[in-house]
Amino acid sequence: MTVMQQPEALVIAPDNSRKQLGAFLRSRRESLDPQRLGLPRVGRRRTPGLRREEVAMLAEVGVTWYTWLEQGREVNPSESVLLNVANALQCSPLETRHLFVLAGLTPPETYQGMVCEGISPGTRQMLDSLMPQPASIQRPNFDIVAWNDSFCRLMGVDFTAIPEEDRNCIYLYLTCEAWRSRIATPTVLPTFVSYFRAAMAEHRGDPAWENKLARFFAASPEFENLWHQQYDVRGVENQVKHFNHPQLGHFTLQQMYWYSAPRNGSRLLVYLPMDDAGREALAWLDKQGDA
Repeated sequence: MTVMQQPEALVIAPDNSRKQLGAFLRSRRESLDPQRLGLPRVGRRRTPGLRREEVAMLAEVGVTWYTWLEQGREVNPSESVLLNVANALQCSPLETRHLFVLAGLTPPETYQGMVCEGISPGTRQMLDSLMPQPASIQRPNFDIVAWNDSFCRLMGVDFTAIPEEDRNCIYLYLTCEAWRSRIATPTVLPTFVSYFRAAMAEHRGDPAWENKLARFFAASPEFENLWHQQYDVRGVENQVKHFNHPQLGHFTLQQMYWYSAPRNGSRLLVYLPMDDAGREALAWLDKQGDA
């Protein structure tokens, strides 16, 4: 059998991440059943799961190299080699992404695609059942992954016509005039900066989050300046939101967040009327679907 070479990666994981990487690899290895993987039973196993040499064989890497990787030594795998290791350890898409982040590498694109397809028919039915209340599901980075028609009409945006990578509350505020014109609160931009700074603290070093921040910088020098000048942090919270609409004028809605259990970071956002003006606005938006 030909053993693959382990080219050096350009990104070097911090020492703490190396230890976490090794612990994660060991945990995955010890959780696997060698018989289910079709491995022969040779000798007595003193510990549960696979042996390191068996993982190395399945991943087509050297035993010493894999041992060093699991021990958290100065080993920097390439993306292709780490993907082989993930496959050998039967990692799920989420576990594969976690493995790549710990190694300081960009997670495979296949994981991102699977996440986007992960909205179940039941979830979509729930969003539709909330009509005429505008509702959407957002990730911690403010990506919008699902919505109902009322939310589209409220914000003046057809999400099906927007590239998937642009469906983000902050990015749309920075780049979409229709979206920005619907929001009547003057302090939105600094608030977004404080929101994203707080959320990013839990994803420090994650290439996906770093790339998202770079997109915000490229879209808005003002956002970048605020990022470097202010250091406020805020968590998303329920609050009264003010809207402008070309036909309806000014009205207010109560913003409500709900987090799923078990909590995975995604959140349901629903806008509720607070007064007659809000109820009339939502009723008007709802009727636009029959027009």
